[in-house]
Amino acid sequence: MGNDNTDIPVTVIGLGLMGRALAGAFLKAGHPTTVWNRTTSKADHLVAEGARPAPTAGDALKAGSLTIICLTDYEAVREVLDACELDGTTLINLTSGSSAQAREAARWAERRGARYLDGAIMAVPPAIGTAEAVILHSGPRPDFAAHEPTLGALGTVTYLGEDPGLASLYDVAGLAMMWSVLNAWLQGTALLGTAGVDAAAYAPFAQQIATVVAGWLPGYAEQIDRGSFPAEVSALETDAGAMAHLIEESEAADVNTELPKLIKAMAERSIAAGHGAEQYPVLIDEFRNPRGA
Repeated sequence: MGNDNTDIPVTVIGLGLMGRALAGAFLKAGHPTTVWNRTTSKADHLVAEGARPAPTAGDALKAGSLTIICLTDYEAVREVLDACELDGTTLINLTSGSSAQAREAARWAERRGARYLDGAIMAVPPAIGTAEAVILHSGPRPDFAAHEPTLGALGTVTYLGEDPGLASLYDVAGLAMMWSVLNAWLQGTALLGTAGVDAAAYAPFAQQIATVVAGWLPGYAEQIDRGSFPAEVSALETDAGAMAHLIEESEAADVNTELPKLIKAMAERSIAAGHGAEQYPVLIDEFRNPRGA
């Protein structure tokens, strides 16, 4: 993927599988790349490809216009950087963590005189450096804009907003989406399996359903943002009847019913609160309620 700023020096701190992939992408794009890791042998392959090993994390920070951090957790970030001079540096922290940790890290870096962006990598290491690798960033827009061309070496870079916690929140929201789709597919696969239908036979049908449902999201999002849920497709009470049918079929086939029963309980609470004639996204109130029932 390259860019027109390949002479800009970058530093990568943390050389696990992902960190090595990040450094490799910068090297491939032509950036002078400095690397540092506690276990120095992890840099060997990158050094053979042209990376410069830094003797200390502080030396690594001084070598790059931009420092990418990819460590085990936020505690490790603080441990590594506590003793370093951060004034005037630009840090992009791609370490996985919570939105609260990201916001605290941003305040900590700012107190130390650093520019700070938090990020999340929505990709596996082999995808880094391709358009399929989506890298989320949040924090001060000018700092993102200044380094966006350089970051383009890593994949498809996305800016979410000024709140440093947004990248982490999008990350876990994406995981919620992923697991929900997979769990629904596994429920259907288990159910059809009792009739001798194998997973491979069901998968294309499930894919088609998932694609259709994904197409509903923008319109449903408008209803949520307006706080108005007219039943343009079907009413929640109709959906609840279909949920009961799914539970009955699962029970009859001796398939686990925990997931459909959980969703039906949420729908029943919403119907009891007077929302039965409204459309499915009205359930957002149940998801917003930390106490459930």
